[in-house]
Amino acid sequence: MDSIFHEKQPSGNMDDSGFFSIQVISNALRVWGLELILFNSREYQSLMINPINENAFICNYKEHWFTIRKLGQQWFNLNSLLTGPELISDTYLALFLAQLQQEGYSIFVIRGNLPECEAEQILGIMRVQQQQRPRLIGEEEAQTSAGYVLYVQTIQRGRG
Repeated sequence: MDSIFHEKQPSGNMDDSGFFSIQVISNALRVWGLELILFNSREYQSLMINPINENAFICNYKEHWFTIRKLGQQWFNLNSLLTGPELISDTYLALFLAQLQQEGYSIFVIRGNLPECEAEQILGIMRVQQQQRPRLIGEEEAQTSAGYVLYVQTIQRGRG
């Protein structure tokens, strides 16, 4: 009976939307020998490491998590709210992290050797160029809808 009651209690470590707490993510990464350090902590800042020398960051704002990851020699914003990965230059990385901090994001550095992946292998031998920056999901539809409304209003004004 106690176990049934316990299962029905909400947990601060996860919810029905798929949100996981930093404790759950940290424990999951520990399985791979990886450690999380808060980017703006005294501990990390005292190391005076340039962000481009890291391998990955995990960012959180209002229960939305996303990763910034180095694949090969290039950085990518892997935010699922974008239509695809966004290429980030080494020069822009520190500015992007500072911008995220100003917007209220918590940023964690992932320390340790990340597991190999196919993207890492491919981008290790070739660099990519991004012709067009990915948009926020829904941004294109919103612009199309707004353009359609403006078009209809223009036509209606022309008839009057």
